[in-house]
Amino acid sequence: MAWFSRPTWQQDPEEWPLIAPLPSYGRGRERLGPRHISLIHGQDLNDVVITGSNGTIDGQGRMWWELWWNRTLNHTRGHLIELVNSTNVLISNVTLRNSPFWTVHPVYCRNVVIKDLTILAPLNAPNTDGIDPDSSSEVCIEDCYIESGDDLVAVKSGWDQYGISVGKPSSNIIIQRVSGTTPTCSGVGFGSEMSGGISNVLVRDLHIWNSASAVRLKTDVGRGGYITNITIANVTMEKVKVPIRFSRGSDDHSDDKYDRTALPMISDIHIVDIVGVDVQRAPMLEAVHGAVYEGICFRNVSLTAIRRQIRWQCESVYGEAHEVFPAPCEELRNNGSSSSWCGLP
Repeated sequence: MAWFSRPTWQQDPEEWPLIAPLPSYGRGRERLGPRHISLIHGQDLNDVVITGSNGTIDGQGRMWWELWWNRTLNHTRGHLIELVNSTNVLISNVTLRNSPFWTVHPVYCRNVVIKDLTILAPLNAPNTDGIDPDSSSEVCIEDCYIESGDDLVAVKSGWDQYGISVGKPSSNIIIQRVSGTTPTCSGVGFGSEMSGGISNVLVRDLHIWNSASAVRLKTDVGRGGYITNITIANVTMEKVKVPIRFSRGSDDHSDDKYDRTALPMISDIHIVDIVGVDVQRAPMLEAVHGAVYEGICFRNVSLTAIRRQIRWQCESVYGEAHEVFPAPCEELRNNGSSSSWCGLP
């Protein structure tokens, strides 16, 4: 049965209602067991519109952040908006402030448009991702400004063996004309929960500043899944620590039953027309131990005023790079003419 909920405000956060964990996570993302319901929560809905004439929804997240900081959080925090297993969704023309956890979380959804949002959280607010499409398809995210304590946009698809078992990928996603800042994370992230797979994603016209990364692929041993057929084009950045990063996980698992042989498959990643000024390092591209990332294409990349590490760092990442400064790592160098697969998208 379809249902929509906006819980009555409770003074004590721990009295906020609890709901079951998502099947593709197997538990709450932060704590074992159930999780707190989101401020605005809908499930099994069709034709959903959340909009306003630039009005504001304030999640009043500080008391939740303090539970996290003080290590007194008993259950996973709720999102500001979560829609589950819903179709034909529009979220637009509204300011979302101070989410307790991830701000907008469409999960198991199809045909989703998220546009003209302003999402604001203090830059030290923990895990306050902006927009996280999760095991969802046919998604368009555009014309959004985000300030966050975590990723501005993160594409996800489930966690370890639970995500593998549910097998709901995120696919056919467009992320365009997004701008903002996050001092600890990335403008657009893939993962780290990506066990159901991520494919057919176009990211373009991204502007990021004063951030840890502009684009980051995050995964881990035990994730399984894949990230494939990704195009990232026309990205500008200023004062970013690591402009492009492929990173290994930090032993972040749902439980100790994950399959240690389940390695991610990363392929066909096109990164073109990138400009970065006053960046701290060259790209850092490190595969999960035992996995190989292949079909990685860089074209027309200019990163200037690198202040710390000018050499690319690459490990088990293979492909081509053309018209790239500073010079790429050996694994990406091509001394002849470019191959067709690394042409412009």
